[in-house]
Amino acid sequence: MILDELLDTNALESGKIEYKVKLDRNNTAGWLKTVAGFANADGGTLFVGVEDHAAKLIGFERTDADAERNYFNNQVNEHLTPRPPYKIHFLRYEVRQKERYILQIQVESSPIKPVIAKFNGIPSIFMRREGFTNGATYEEIISMSIHSQHASFDTLLTDEIYNPDDYKTLKTFYRQHSGEKELSDKSLASLGFFDENKHLTNGAILFKDSYNGDKTAVQCSLFSGFSKGSERIISVNRFNGNITDSIEYMNTFVLQRMNHSLIKQENSHTEIDAYPKRALFEGIINAIAHRDYFLDGTQIQIDMFRDRLEISSPGSFYHGMPLSKTYDLSSIISKRRNELLCGILVKCNVMEAAGTGFDKITEEYKDADAGHKPYIYSATDHFTLVLPDLTYTAGIRDGFLPAIEFAPVPNGSDYDNDILAFCFESAKGSAAIAEHLHISNSTYLKEKILGNLVLHGYLIREKNSRSYYYRTNRESVRRV
Repeated sequence: MILDELLDTNALESGKIEYKVKLDRNNTAGWLKTVAGFANADGGTLFVGVEDHAAKLIGFERTDADAERNYFNNQVNEHLTPRPPYKIHFLRYEVRQKERYILQIQVESSPIKPVIAKFNGIPSIFMRREGFTNGATYEEIISMSIHSQHASFDTLLTDEIYNPDDYKTLKTFYRQHSGEKELSDKSLASLGFFDENKHLTNGAILFKDSYNGDKTAVQCSLFSGFSKGSERIISVNRFNGNITDSIEYMNTFVLQRMNHSLIKQENSHTEIDAYPKRALFEGIINAIAHRDYFLDGTQIQIDMFRDRLEISSPGSFYHGMPLSKTYDLSSIISKRRNELLCGILVKCNVMEAAGTGFDKITEEYKDADAGHKPYIYSATDHFTLVLPDLTYTAGIRDGFLPAIEFAPVPNGSDYDNDILAFCFESAKGSAAIAEHLHISNSTYLKEKILGNLVLHGYLIREKNSRSYYYRTNRESVRRV
């Protein structure tokens, strides 16, 4: 029996149709790139259980067909980002009065393009053209990006079905923070938690009681000194869990380890926390709400130093340019990257619809001196909120850098003074310099900024093993 007889139509293998006898376990990339190519083009159909050339039905028993479907779903979830929309149908037929099945996988054109296939950590973009799947051209990638709908990660639908029993943690979190008794299915549906067929969105999956995937990965670290490379690490804790558990975990990590101090007043003492609890909580909620969940292999980082707390979240400011150190938090317009996640957090009363989280942080530090003011900065791949430790009287340690003077640098940059002060006492690598400046460790930094200082004799570049280090030339720069 051939496929045309089963479908009662002409199903020749073409640009939008392809056949596989079976999903090859030894060459997953071979058939997954076809799926990605369909999604990046106009869609297409993959028949599994059909011989390539003659369209002869090979088929499966029902249990084997189920195994093929499950394997397909698992491999798509693991290797394709964003997950392309598709539907899987079992087509039944009989051979000698025994049931057989083939899989008809209808891949739709993805609303978010390009769909990226990642194998062995290497991303690739494929396009389906005239019956063949090949790497996409530069022009095709640009065109896909321009015409993409740019839907957020959290609003994309999955094939998982909503079960209210899977969300006990979220409902408890809602009761604790909103004061309401029940988070109803109707409320969740109105927020886009699931569609009319009860299919969950990506964002909803992240709230499931059992979720422990990498999309919500968190790393919390406590350092004894002022930087990651300066002194020993006291503790490093990693956590994977649903969003509400992640919020509680990060908050508890800091609360259990932060310092406290007493301020003597006329007739009493007032206890102060290193980090105001409301500012801490707002910072954590901001990191969760605005994280770029499309970025695999990343994590929210909570780093506690002697003088400050840093909360870093993957992804730059949404639809924003990289941002240098900024103390005026109230002036920052933070656009929502994850509409569903923000909607749920607003519903739980831990985030305001007006986006006033930064205003609350500023309010908590309103009486602090200049050395204890919070600030934020953003690079192309992350943004970081810095909360000064109010119990560390000297303030954030940037003030410990030596005051220096030097002649104007030809073709100099705004970073020259900071770099020369930072490298005055000891040689630093480009990564440490980039971290100090809160910018990316880019080729531009190394070649244009550091290279210019080396060229004109303000920095001395030294090689240690395979790495270069930069030390301020004290013949050109002096301490004042």
